[in-house]
Amino acid sequence: MFGGLSQGAHVRRGSMNRLAKQLSLALTIAVATATAGAQQSQGRITYPKPNRTDQTDDYFGRKVADPYRWMEDLNAPEVAQWVKAQNEVTERYLTGLPMRDRFRSRITELWNYAKVGLPFREADRLFYTKNSGLQRQSVYYMRSSLDAPEQIVIDPNVLSPDGSIALSLFTPSPDGRYLAYGLSQGGSDWSTVYVRTLTGGRQLSDTVKWLKFSGVSWTKDGNGFFYSRFPTPEVGKELQGAVRDQKLYYHRLGTPQSADRMVYDRKDHPEWFVFGGMSDDGRFLFISVANGTDPHNRLYVLDVGDPIRPNVAGPVKTLFDTGDAAYSPIGNVGSTIYMSTDKGAPRYRIVAFDLARPAESDWRVVVPESKSAIDQTALFRDRIAVN
Repeated sequence: MFGGLSQGAHVRRGSMNRLAKQLSLALTIAVATATAGAQQSQGRITYPKPNRTDQTDDYFGRKVADPYRWMEDLNAPEVAQWVKAQNEVTERYLTGLPMRDRFRSRITELWNYAKVGLPFREADRLFYTKNSGLQRQSVYYMRSSLDAPEQIVIDPNVLSPDGSIALSLFTPSPDGRYLAYGLSQGGSDWSTVYVRTLTGGRQLSDTVKWLKFSGVSWTKDGNGFFYSRFPTPEVGKELQGAVRDQKLYYHRLGTPQSADRMVYDRKDHPEWFVFGGMSDDGRFLFISVANGTDPHNRLYVLDVGDPIRPNVAGPVKTLFDTGDAAYSPIGNVGSTIYMSTDKGAPRYRIVAFDLARPAESDWRVVVPESKSAIDQTALFRDRIAVN
């Protein structure tokens, strides 16, 4: 059911909110008591004294002191030494908390239960995550049907004993042959994409680096995917450089990343983000361009023609280039595009238009704006689900 909560649900939610507040208050009192006890037993905390420099910046005649600029160099030995000293103070204090073990035991008990993620279907297979309770990361599984035995696709917990390597991306190919998955290290936003076969788990040689805030989108033939990447950062400054010059590429399996085809970029606006996603029928690549976190975007499209023999070198067509609204494709039926937009509708509406005539005057309103904002949409066969 789509829409608001029932009256009973509102009552239950109110009761849960009151319970949550009571638990929060009890926890706050307990922590405050434990902290006070720890301070009495440990005495005054002595923090590491950071070095202050005479760094000063001049902004149009106004001088601004920045004595801790040296801390911005995360690879500097003095920064590592200062962080280490801070961590030692923190651990020494936390270790001395009288109720720490009790809290840890209770939280562990509450969190230790089996968890199953929401499944999704691709290539007639079901994919989902499971966590036995206290695993650092959930394990990805697949099965051919609800009654079929499950198989482990990838277990990120075996990638590193300390959990420092995280699975950042999980995208099976539409034909069910391959899995593109991304790995990130040490909490970094940088992601490297690898490919393996879904049957047998054979690792391919493909390695695609320097993705950030991007997924991958397979072509229908399963022979390659689109992705967005940034330029290779300077060695030692991977975590410091500004994110600029993001470009959209196509990677064909079995080829090096250096051979990837650049599909779209914005040299005129290097600060803009560029993303691409294939339509479900495999014919259209929709390209969305946005300035940072601006909810408004520009929308373009690449018609690859035959989904089984896609032409990724074709021209990119402009659909909406003003950046005055949000333009989010939901799906298509042939050349008819269904789109969610706040153009002329602050609470969003769903419109349809033909790719040959994308002008607003040619839109057909499918779901008009209402008193409730449209949050989520999905196109399935000849139906649109709206939440």
